[in-house]
Amino acid sequence: MKGMLYGVGVGPGDPELMTLKAVRMIKENEVIAVPGENVKETVAYQIAVQAVPELEEKELLPIFMPMTHDRAKMEENHQKGAKTIETYLEQGKNVVFLTLGDPTIYSTFTYLQKIVESHGYKTGLVSGITSFCAAAARMNLPLAEWNQPLHVIPAVHCLENTLDQPGNYVLMKTGRKMSQVKEILKESGRDVHMVENCGMKEERIYTGVGEIPEDAGYYSLIIAKEPQRGR
Repeated sequence: MKGMLYGVGVGPGDPELMTLKAVRMIKENEVIAVPGENVKETVAYQIAVQAVPELEEKELLPIFMPMTHDRAKMEENHQKGAKTIETYLEQGKNVVFLTLGDPTIYSTFTYLQKIVESHGYKTGLVSGITSFCAAAARMNLPLAEWNQPLHVIPAVHCLENTLDQPGNYVLMKTGRKMSQVKEILKESGRDVHMVENCGMKEERIYTGVGEIPEDAGYYSLIIAKEPQRGR
């Protein structure tokens, strides 16, 4: 029988936020894949190994997929990654692919999943705590109340967005476009909160657009809420 590929969410950064199922999947399977050139240097591995120390003894499979906006190059890297994984699936081995947060939210795993499935292999998903839920909890904020809509947007795609829809906004991975994002936030008049590196040692919390540094890191998440009535 062929092996199965699993996308397993390890949460946003705090190893205590890993699910029991994610821990079990890592313990029960020998081949662990991670998006990166050097597995032990990746954020996903560093989170998971704190909760599952025996991860160090597993067969670690680096799947190198560098960030690029070149779609042809991106597709080439995805095909290479899928081919590497499929060599293990052909041997009847399951592969657990670790992904930050949840594998259903803007995850690199999605691209591999589609390719592998198109080649006749089975896949599965193990949900993890999303970065925006963890960030809201860290700041002691509700994400949405009563009938409020919640808009979740990757920041690179919101640079022409005026944030003028009812409800609250989550802007993910804002670091690389921070100066432009801050201008949009100022114009929106919303209550702004940001967590950088949520759940990690380098975590920083900012309240208000003015506090947010221009050089914030890649793992920066912003929650922009409708102003409270009466303010």
